[in-house]
Amino acid sequence: MKRFSLWRLLKLPPQLLYALGLGPVYGRLVLLLTTTGRKSGEARVTPLQYEEIDGAIYVGSARGVNADWYLNILSDPHVTVRVKSRQFAGLAEPTTDPERIADFLEVRLQRHPRMVGALLRREGLSVNPSRGEMEDFATNKAMVIIRPC
Repeated sequence: MKRFSLWRLLKLPPQLLYALGLGPVYGRLVLLLTTTGRKSGEARVTPLQYEEIDGAIYVGSARGVNADWYLNILSDPHVTVRVKSRQFAGLAEPTTDPERIADFLEVRLQRHPRMVGALLRREGLSVNPSRGEMEDFATNKAMVIIRPC
């Protein structure tokens, strides 16, 4: 018997919205990432915020290298992405490079100044963080770059 968890319940609405055909609307901010569980071998679906940059999907890990989905990718980088009205198989490249993560954060801040700015301020960054602040913040963070395969 599977255990009930609050985390599973919190992940349900995005999956339900996609299942109801609302991916094109909801998918402007959130994708569904399917990884293979590193212990179970089962498919694991996680809703995540993302940015699409030059045809690749970038996803930052708020929990750094400790996020289950990130650990699953370290074990098996083959993923499935459902974003907006499309779904594709991809190969995920994990990185903890602060410069690359700062690049990603700068794009996110430019595209979503209110939302990302508020998140960064909550983490102690200034209203208009410098590149140095962004790189310092990106230390001990993680992200993946997913390219269709």
